[in-house]
Amino acid sequence: MIPFAKTETLVPTALAPLDWTRSVGIVFAFSLLNALAAQVSIPAWPVPITGQTFAVTLTGALLGSRLGAAALILYLVEGVCGLPFFAGGTGGPQVLLGPTAGYLVAFPAAAYITGAFAEHGWDRRFFSAAAAMAIGSAVILLVGWAWLTQFMPPKVAFHAGVTKFIVGDIIKIVLAAAVLPSGWHLLKSKASHRPVG
Repeated sequence: MIPFAKTETLVPTALAPLDWTRSVGIVFAFSLLNALAAQVSIPAWPVPITGQTFAVTLTGALLGSRLGAAALILYLVEGVCGLPFFAGGTGGPQVLLGPTAGYLVAFPAAAYITGAFAEHGWDRRFFSAAAAMAIGSAVILLVGWAWLTQFMPPKVAFHAGVTKFIVGDIIKIVLAAAVLPSGWHLLKSKASHRPVG
């Protein structure tokens, strides 16, 4: 069962009141968004460069902790069941044994954490939104790096799985952090122009 979203984040507020059908629909839609982001991929060994950290943290920030985590859990289930939703159009349970598994399993936690910060208003200003996204991204990179150490020495794994992603993640964080306050501004503007009664 998908729990109702708290309404402190952007999408649930915009679509309130949320019933079970809408909640399930949103979770499904954002699982597909993350699958799409995985296909924006630059091949690299052992971990490809994708748009996923952007999509994961944005999912959490837009949906909140519970629905954000649910969307990423559904994404993983879809991929493990064989749908070509992981980077490079791959799918199947074997992906969770490979070098990218640490990143993948960190996605729901990163979305949950980013969403929890957003529920406390961090998504309403650029710098706090950037901080929430950075924390979410750090969770993905650190869990990914810890898993990679099973395949190579820690220093090599850190370079291959963390340092090469930092510049790209900063760009993604800045973009996402700019989107969120703008979304709230638009929502408030729309609400203020609604006719009363």
